[in-house]
Amino acid sequence: MVEFNTIILQFAEQGEKTGWSYIEIPADLAQQLKPGNKKSFRVKGMLDGLAVSGMALMPMGEGNFIMALKAEVRKGIHKNAGAMLQVKLEEDKDFKVEMPDDLKECFDFEPESWGFFNSLPKSHREYFIRWINEAKTAETRAKRIVNTVNAMLRKWPYNVMLREMRKE
Repeated sequence: MVEFNTIILQFAEQGEKTGWSYIEIPADLAQQLKPGNKKSFRVKGMLDGLAVSGMALMPMGEGNFIMALKAEVRKGIHKNAGAMLQVKLEEDKDFKVEMPDDLKECFDFEPESWGFFNSLPKSHREYFIRWINEAKTAETRAKRIVNTVNAMLRKWPYNVMLREMRKE
């Protein structure tokens, strides 16, 4: 487990990351978490007093990583950009994202969409699944499943689907 203090940062104009709150994990600490790794991976631990798991560390170049802090996490720690944060992290080797039955059922009706979905890297498939699972209402969940299947038919990765949805 690595322990460090850091400041919560926020992207200004950074493409799809615009407005994200995040923390930086320097290369030396990232190498302690998962030696030799340069790809995204999951961690668990504590942010101040809040237990977290399944949080993604994403590479940002030169060996450094970032961890996005969603609104629910910021509410849990009662902090926003500019605040100091005590961080304790370790690799989350138990993290798994399961295929929702309702999404799989829709893929059964659209085999072409299922084929494209399975051609995506595992981490990209997990973006879609987590997005669906985070829906707070049945109506929102249904819309997200429809959007996901349509994105697969159009051969759109997650970021393209989100961009196209914003245009509507």
